[in-house]
Amino acid sequence: MAVILTFLGKGGTGRSTIAIAAAKGLAAEGKRVLLATSDSGPAPGLLLGTKLTTLPTPVETNLKAVQFQCAALLESSWEQVKTIEAQYLRTPFFKNVYGQELGVLPGMDSALALNALREYDNSGDYDAIVYDGNNSQETLRMLGMPEILSWYIRRFRQVFLDSDLGKALSPFVQPIASTVLSVDISGDTFAGPTKEMSNVLEQGKSAVSDPNRVSAYLVTTEDEVAQATASYLWGSAQQVGLTVGGILLNRSQQTSYLADSFAPLTVTAIPEAASNWETLIKALPDFSGATSAPRSISIDVARRHVTLFLPGFDKKQIKLTQYGPELTIEAGDQRRNILLPPSLTGQPVTGAKFQNGYLIVSL
Repeated sequence: MAVILTFLGKGGTGRSTIAIAAAKGLAAEGKRVLLATSDSGPAPGLLLGTKLTTLPTPVETNLKAVQFQCAALLESSWEQVKTIEAQYLRTPFFKNVYGQELGVLPGMDSALALNALREYDNSGDYDAIVYDGNNSQETLRMLGMPEILSWYIRRFRQVFLDSDLGKALSPFVQPIASTVLSVDISGDTFAGPTKEMSNVLEQGKSAVSDPNRVSAYLVTTEDEVAQATASYLWGSAQQVGLTVGGILLNRSQQTSYLADSFAPLTVTAIPEAASNWETLIKALPDFSGATSAPRSISIDVARRHVTLFLPGFDKKQIKLTQYGPELTIEAGDQRRNILLPPSLTGQPVTGAKFQNGYLIVSL
């Protein structure tokens, strides 16, 4: 398994340049590194001095780079879908639809990029993967997909099983499925087709929430808008369970005036280097320090407290609701459903307070 590192910030702050410097620096340490970029244009290749393709291309010792192009990723993923379908259906109906025909719909790019990262991670060929996304909000939505999709499967499966329709169909599903499908799904109508998907999503959730596996660093400049955007992205990252390890103040020599705004994170100054990679690499922090950054959530079963770290937001921007058996936290443009331990599941909220960037919910 590889360590996955990404960078968040307003456009124009130098995220891509820093991502390349980070990849080069990790490779210089002897790590096998893959730089994955969602920019399908010529810019990444020009910065690296190498023409990139949809397959990992050697750049220098220990470093390869790949461009995520949605059409190619969709074609590859479609063949995987057809393979899975053939395992369950005796008469597959997707077999006459070809990946080369498919067009990319809005939203597909994030899912395809996440799946590509998962496959490169599982390959065992890399010690570190540096991901450079086109847009920081899209990167956060991509990394939040395992959490959101697992919620949809978890909730809608149970809603269907508890419904009158689900109860009425239950006695008939197994014999019909045994005839049409090549699997045994007795006990749970959705268990067969969704088991593999659920396992993948759980692995994804576990990786994103583990700073030893996935972490992000905020990139900003001395521009006030860029700093405000970085602060907002910090809180948004916490909402998807992603650990932010520190702040990179690009094209600057001083950091003291940002210390209070982003405490307790460390702010690192990155000097203007005009793509002088050696200078940039020396200025970068030790990315393993992300493990000491504040975690997004902690649950104290004994005290019946759920604590979320939501920097970058004020009290008016945070909404707590409890419509179902889980807690829903809405902050900014992100919504997070919290699956509680069995002893707290379904317990009503008795109080909540927001102070110093922490939302503390009492059950």
